[in-house]
Amino acid sequence: MTTVLETDEHKALRAAVAALGTRYGREYLTKVIAAGAHPDELWSEAAKLGYLGVNLPKEYGGGGGGIAELSIVLEELGAAGCPLLMMVVSPAICGTVIARFGTADQKQGWLPALADGTRTMAFGITEPDAGSNSHRITTTARRDGTDWILTGRKVFISGVDIADATLIVGRAEDARTGKLKPCLFIVPRDAPGFERRQIDMELHGAEKQFELTLDDVRLPAEALVGDEDAGLLQLFAGLNPERVMTAAFAIGMGRYALSRAITYARERTVWRDPIGAHQAIAHPLAQAHIDLELARLMMQKAAFLYDSGDDAGAGEAANMAKYAAGEACVKAVDQSVHTLGGNGLTGEFGLASLITASRVARIAPVSREMILNYVSHQTLGLPKSY
Repeated sequence: MTTVLETDEHKALRAAVAALGTRYGREYLTKVIAAGAHPDELWSEAAKLGYLGVNLPKEYGGGGGGIAELSIVLEELGAAGCPLLMMVVSPAICGTVIARFGTADQKQGWLPALADGTRTMAFGITEPDAGSNSHRITTTARRDGTDWILTGRKVFISGVDIADATLIVGRAEDARTGKLKPCLFIVPRDAPGFERRQIDMELHGAEKQFELTLDDVRLPAEALVGDEDAGLLQLFAGLNPERVMTAAFAIGMGRYALSRAITYARERTVWRDPIGAHQAIAHPLAQAHIDLELARLMMQKAAFLYDSGDDAGAGEAANMAKYAAGEACVKAVDQSVHTLGGNGLTGEFGLASLITASRVARIAPVSREMILNYVSHQTLGLPKSY
């Protein structure tokens, strides 16, 4: 059996990215968020070092690696306290889909720029009334001569304000069956009829969330990515990397919180010994570490399967990895805050904000309940209730 444990190259990449993350750290990201800005300096430096495009083809300026390498980058930046959420969207989802299914012009026009960080792309699938059910997407694409006309709404779309374009999931009529099938379109940010409204979030991050309105947005034929008849194949080529990268995001965040709690537990003395000497403090932290390590193993398996071309196997593993990482992250953050007591709620230690942030991996891009449904039906063969 082929091992999924990391190679020496992976370990070197992990160490190099960790060094970059340490130079920026949580304080940098906190200042960026407070200023309502974006982590442009970190994004640019990560791009120059080849980290943003590590998964993209070499012939287009990428590193020639895969999601395994890209997930290492995001995890280590997260463990340093400065994750780049747009990595989940721009190189992982959009870059992967274009690399696999894009035309020669789309690849040449987008992949080098995504790799060097000079352009970013957002991803729009979620809708107000569809939730996690991609079959209920109501954004439609209809032909008008050689053009396409897109109409619909999207919600909770990250980073649209800084993205040069958004990869929109719409549904077009199948000429053979008359049924609607998912199709992917590159929509430039300045396209007439393409409007955005920022959503007021309790979650404070550098990447803002938006509701999108597409009011008869006219696109040329070359805006379509891939074969309009490929449907779900192309869609899940992007969604499986999204789940792996969400797992990396969660594992990194959990590791960051845990490291702060471990340092505190070693140094904080209330009676005679440091509080970390007491099993009521030590054991929950040890459990959190174990859960994060187990989640990483499943994430590595999912990335390995995806990079090997096993889309079916990667789908199951990616969902499991995202579920495990989300649960492990929430528990690690909760235990870390609790370990610090009142200090865990102060701005000085900066852990309290992670309580809200850690919930993201349980909710997005698909809820843990829908993952349990997937495993119930696809893996265990149990009947559906919907």
